[in-house]
Formats: sequence, structure tokens, C-alpha cells
Amino acid sequence: MVRIRVRNFGPIKDNNEWIEIGKVTLLIGSQGAGKSSIAKLMSTFLWMEKSLNRGDHSMKYFERKSRFKNHFLTYHRIENYLKDNTEIEYEGDSYSFHYKDKNLQVTQRRNADSLPQIMYVPAERNFLTYIESFKELKVVSAALREFRDEYKNAQKTIKGTFKLPVAGAVLEYDRQNDILHLKGDDYKLRISETASGYQSLVPLYLVSWNLAQSIKNNSELMMTEEERERFRKMIQDIVNNKNFTEQQQRDAISSLSGKFTKNAFVNIVEEPEQNLFPKSQWEMLLALSAINNMCGGNRLVMTTHSPYVISYLTLMVKAHSLLDNVKRKELDEQLNNVVPVDAVVDGAGLFVYELDEAEGTYNLLEGYKGMPSDDNYLNNSLADGNEMFAKLLELEASCR
Repeated sequence: MVRIRVRNFGPIKDNNEWIEIGKVTLLIGSQGAGKSSIAKLMSTFLWMEKSLNRGDHSMKYFERKSRFKNHFLTYHRIENYLKDNTEIEYEGDSYSFHYKDKNLQVTQRRNADSLPQIMYVPAERNFLTYIESFKELKVVSAALREFRDEYKNAQKTIKGTFKLPVAGAVLEYDRQNDILHLKGDDYKLRISETASGYQSLVPLYLVSWNLAQSIKNNSELMMTEEERERFRKMIQDIVNNKNFTEQQQRDAISSLSGKFTKNAFVNIVEEPEQNLFPKSQWEMLLALSAINNMCGGNRLVMTTHSPYVISYLTLMVKAHSLLDNVKRKELDEQLNNVVPVDAVVDGAGLFVYELDEAEGTYNLLEGYKGMPSDDNYLNNSLADGNEMFAKLLELEASCR
């Protein structure tokens, strides 16, 4: 069980509740409610835990005064969200972190081999498609810079065409000129010339698919350049160690390789619905869920303002509950035509949290048989619109 608790950080005020980071975790609420703040903290602590598991640093390294603020929180530019009374607790598979009174304490809970690939997909991703030359974009966020690098790496893996989950469109990468094109039945456009929905969708889907597929294939390409260089150096040190027998060398190299082979993909996505038509939101959500289901240890965290996302997740949970009951082939095909089987969501691993910008709180939405509750801000906003329309009809009737 991986979870986090946040008190007095940015817009988040005093809370006693934990936020579980499940197979699928959804954060909903108005702008300024703290959805991205919590998502960025999740990303930060997950990376710190992975770094400890991999042996990059000691616990004392992370506990050094002001390092948490000045080094790790600056990655997402949230260091100024800290307050004198900020308290943050994170409990991971192998380590726990407790920030209080401006100090960070690290505790090892158990030995674990959790080495996930962690990707934070920022809302600013559409900038990367609008501006073709990254030299034109002065990226000030380290998170956006890393996402930019992964986006470029993912483009280079395209051979021939790459199918998008929306509207039957495909991508084509011109290696010679380093240009990404969007192709349909009767058009071919540079990605910078396409609609805003594609400029948001393409980097999100291309990076997510590429990283998850690389995890699935256990590819060495998952390493960053810095990791690869360190890996090569450590391998060379083992080979050059005259005190090792051949068997000891093989064992040491095998152990070291395990530390650098990522075994899961944690995809943290800001506003997957950004600039997308409802039908495209559905297709995008199905694609993200299928990516999340590629490996058992994968996790998907999303922040959203879209009522459609919760509605569609309900369908995906319901489809999962039918899997065991669908025995005949024809029924299985019918279910797959409604919700693809590879994209269903187990309600037991789904957690939906609602954030209140006025109160500075977050609360777990109680579901029904694993499905998200209909009683949430997003659905209530739709109901408010219906109620206002009814009042207008009453006014119309009174004018007759």
C-alpha cells in the first residue's frame, strides 16, 4: 500500500485523511484546489523512494537540511508552497518519509525491489507540439524538460506510422528533417499545424505508450543517459575486480542489472481531457487504462476537471465486474465492443478524491460496488445547470 497525507502545503490546509495511490487514482476539484500540488508530491516521493531502492543515495542524503525544499521540490517548482506548519507523510512499499518542522525524516520499512519508471505529464505539454524546435522554447520547469526529452525519444521509435487512439489518425516521423506529422485519409500536417486537441493528446499518448511498452519489453532504453553511463562504469568496475571469480562476476552483474531495470510504470497525468471532445476523452481514457494494464505494478494518477472522466471510469469498472460472468464467446465479444477488455478498471484499485478549494481539504469519494459516487463536484455542476434551466422555464411560463 502506497499513500500520502498532506497538511498545510500550498492550497491544502489541515487534513487527517490519507490518499491511497492505487492502480488508478483520480483527483478532482476546482482550479486552485491543490490537485496538481498533490500529484507533484506523489511524483517527488515515488522518485525519492526509487532512488533509495536503487542505491543512488543514502537516507542521510535526503535528510540533509533544506535539501527537500531546495533540490527536490524545485523540480516541480512547488518549493514555495511550504509553510512553517507544513507536514507531509508518505508511506511507500519500502521507505516512509515524514516532513515536519522544516525537516525530513526517512525510515526504511522493508526491503523491496520497486524501481518504477515515473513520468509526470504536465498540462503544458501542448507547448511542445506547437513549437517544433525545442531550442525556441526556454523551458524553466525541470519536469517539463524531462517530458520534452521523453517526447523526443518516443518520436524516434516510430517506424512507418504510429496509430493514435482517436479518430483513426496516425503519426509519421520524418527522421531526416526531425518533423512529426499527423496523417488522415486525406491530409498530412505537421503536428504544429494541427488542432489543439491533437497537440495535447499526441505527446501524452506517445510518451505514455512508449515508456509502458519499454517496461513491458524490459528494454535497456528505459535508462536515462546518466543512468546508462553509471551502469556501464559499475559493470566495468566489476569486470576489472581481480578478486571476483567468474561466477561472482556474473552474480554481481545480474544483481546490478536488476537495480537498473525498471519494473513498473507510474503515469501521473494532468488533465488528460485537455482540449478534447467528449468522444475523444473516452478514447484517450481507454488508451491510458490499457497502457496501465500492461504490467501488474503500473499505476495511473490523473487530475481532472471533466465530468466525463468519472462517468467513463464508472463504465470501465462495471465492465470489469462482468468479466467473470461473461463465459460465452459471443457475450465476451459484445462486452469488448462496449468497453475493450484490455482497458477495464478493477474498482478495488480505484480511488477518487475530491478537493475543496474553499476548505483546503480532500476527501475520498465513497463508491458503490467499486464504482465512483455520482455525488461529486463535477456531476453536481451538471445538475446545477439543469436546475438553472428549470428556473428559466418557470420564468418563461410566468411571462405568458
